[in-house]
Amino acid sequence: MIRTNLSTRPFYNERAVYFWLLVAALLVVAATVFNVSRVLGYSRSDTQLATQASRDEAVAADLRQQAVRLRATVDPRQVEFAAAEARQANDLIDRRTFSWTELLNILEATLPDDVRIVAVRPKLDDKRGIVLTISVVARDVEDVEAFMRRLETTGVFGDLGARLQEHVNEQGQLETLLDMTYDPGTAKSAAPEQPAPAGGALRR
Repeated sequence: MIRTNLSTRPFYNERAVYFWLLVAALLVVAATVFNVSRVLGYSRSDTQLATQASRDEAVAADLRQQAVRLRATVDPRQVEFAAAEARQANDLIDRRTFSWTELLNILEATLPDDVRIVAVRPKLDDKRGIVLTISVVARDVEDVEAFMRRLETTGVFGDLGARLQEHVNEQGQLETLLDMTYDPGTAKSAAPEQPAPAGGALRR
């Protein structure tokens, strides 16, 4: 007689099933931990940004209040007076400045063949304005006087009679230190009389 237990279940590979279930559970836990950490990080960042924004708003409000107080203490008449002084100073600066290129072009156009400029030194004088000290080398006094006459025809040089120094150098040439005023705003439209090309180098 054969005895069979009909209540016995068939055999299944339960270990493999449990293993994959465990792997899936670990993946879910890891993803949950990652998401939670990211959420916490974003939350902290948002908190810091909100705190910084609050501080910035407080600083901006304080600066606005300070600006209001400063505007209340400013006298409009003092502002206008300061602006007028600034405009006057700018006007004086504009009148006292000059172009080196323009000056050297005028000197070159008026320089006789036998006269050479070796130095030009400008300075500001409260009474005379722009004063030029020009050192020239020439053959004789007549050449220097011819140069001075040509300068006078331009209309921008004044007080041309002064000669600070005058002596003959080792080469037998006459060295003269001229002193004159310079006002480029009074230049004449006509060219200097009998202009001649430069006979020597100009030095700034």
